[in-house]
Order: sequence, then structure tokens, then C-alpha cells
Amino acid sequence: MKKRILGKNLEVSTIGLGCMGLSMSFPPFPEKNEAIKFLKEAYEQGITFFDTAEIYGPFKNEELLGEALQDIRSKVIIATKFGFKYDGDKVIGLDSSRENILRAIEESLKRLKTDYIDLYYQHRVDPSVPIEEVALVMKELIESGKIKHWGLSEASATTIRKAHKICPVTAVQSEYSMFWREPEEKIFPTLKELNIGFVPFSPLGKGFLTGNVKPGKVFGEGDFRNTIPRFNNIEYFKANLKLVDYIKELSVTKNTTPAAVAIGWVLAQGEWIAPIPGTKNINRLKQNNLACEVIFSEKELLDIKENLDKIKILGNRYSEVNEKQIDK
Repeated sequence: MKKRILGKNLEVSTIGLGCMGLSMSFPPFPEKNEAIKFLKEAYEQGITFFDTAEIYGPFKNEELLGEALQDIRSKVIIATKFGFKYDGDKVIGLDSSRENILRAIEESLKRLKTDYIDLYYQHRVDPSVPIEEVALVMKELIESGKIKHWGLSEASATTIRKAHKICPVTAVQSEYSMFWREPEEKIFPTLKELNIGFVPFSPLGKGFLTGNVKPGKVFGEGDFRNTIPRFNNIEYFKANLKLVDYIKELSVTKNTTPAAVAIGWVLAQGEWIAPIPGTKNINRLKQNNLACEVIFSEKELLDIKENLDKIKILGNRYSEVNEKQIDK
């Protein structure tokens, strides 16, 4: 697989792997040995950019990556995240205080079986801690060698600028797909100006854009999509199928799958973008990787934008509780 550069010099596989679904939000979860085998197979398929977080599990996801990738540690890029506080394994709120960050980094290093983290994200902006203070702690961690780069997740353009001024930000992670294009408005111009990479999660709209999620689909207990208006409101769901139908049309013209078209379109938005679709299935991972072969001409991209602008997407992408954690 080809590589892309985030920020000044962080080289990653063009497509990364979002690992959350191995232990959180999208049950059923594979057995430990199956998950480890899958992660090793993902590497064999060209994935060198693995995205995890302390909160995934919590804690279990990092442990899986630590065990699966320890023998190839120098050949992969591991991104993880901080920013929550816990009571045991129960999340009790945001916390980007210096004390909590220093706790988090040591515990993540231990679980990941490594002495450095390639890319360390603030998972959600903490309104009680100025981002400048967080950036200063990141500067400390970079100088100590515990992290190589740092980034922000779901941060506003204003926050990104404030953070970058104190300690250069390598990448920003946010949701982005044909299903959710808001980052194009303020985030993209900011990232281009500051030479910051972009790491889109959910480039397949949490599976919606593949066309495999049908109206009336019943998600299992604990599935994150049960809380999302775009999925749990049948009227919104049916209306949004116009987008899926359009992607299917594009996939026919490109002689590929809807998933490859959806991810390929994300890749076409800029060489500084490296999406991290999540999956637990090696065949789906191979299908996602086909996106690297999908090429759009400038005219095709303009036509697609024109058509996407005409399709009105209904429903929020998060529950009301989760929406409140987004920095705006």
C-alpha cells in the first residue's frame, strides 16, 4: 500500500485501521486470539497505521494492539488517545488536566508494550482545561520521547489554531464522509494553512454507505448506532438512502464496490488525508483497501460535489449527550 504524510513528517499507510470495534461500540466482539490474528493480518494487507484509544473497552483495545503489534513495533504507526477520567473501568467525564494526561500516557505505554507512542490525540476537547495548557504537556512528552507527534479529535478550527501555536499539531481526527461533510467548511482550510494532516473516522458512515444496512435493521444490544438519530429514526434512515443509491451508481461506473467508492472519494479530497475505516473482518478490510485504486478526475469530483450538495441528509450524527462533547 502507498503511504501518505501527515503534518511535516509522519508517514502512514494511505488507509489506516480504526480498531474501536474490536472491543467497543459495535458488538459482537471477537475473542482475544481472533482479534490479535486479525490485527496481524491487517498488517500483512498493507495497514501500518493503527488507531486505538484508552477509552476503547476501556483499556482492552490498547492491550490487543500491544500484544498483536509488539513484534513489528518499529514498522507500524500507533495512534492512541487521552482525555477521560475513570472510576475503575467506568468513564465518569472529561479530564485533560496535566495530572490525568501523565497518568494516561504511562498506562497506555504499558498496555501497548512500547516506550513511545507515534501519535497521541486529545480525544475530546476539555472545556475546563485551556488547550494551551494541554499543548504544553504535549511539548513535554515530545521532548521526553514518550510521544513522537500529537493531535486533536473533533476540535474546532479555533482550538486547533490555539494548540498549534504552542506545540505544532501533526493531525486532526474527525468524522468525515459523503454522509458528514461539515469539516470542509472550517476545518479543511485551517489544516491546509497550517500543514496539519487529517484522519477521518467513519468514512463509511458507520456502515451506512456500504449499502449493507437495510431499513428496519435491528442492531444488537450495546451497538452505538442504536443511539444515533440517523439510524434509529426510520424516516431519516429512508430519506438518507438517496445517498446510498447515488454511491451505488458511482460504484457501477467505477466497476468497484460502494465501500471503495466512498473511501476513495475521501482519499481524493487531499494527499494530506488518511482515513481509518473500522472493521473486524479481513474480507471487508481487503474491500476497503480497494479504495486506493479508485481514481476520480477533476470533472468527476466536481460532478460528485454538485450531486452531494443536492442530497439533504436528515438527522444528527450523534445522540444529544455525545453532541455536547463536540468542540464547536
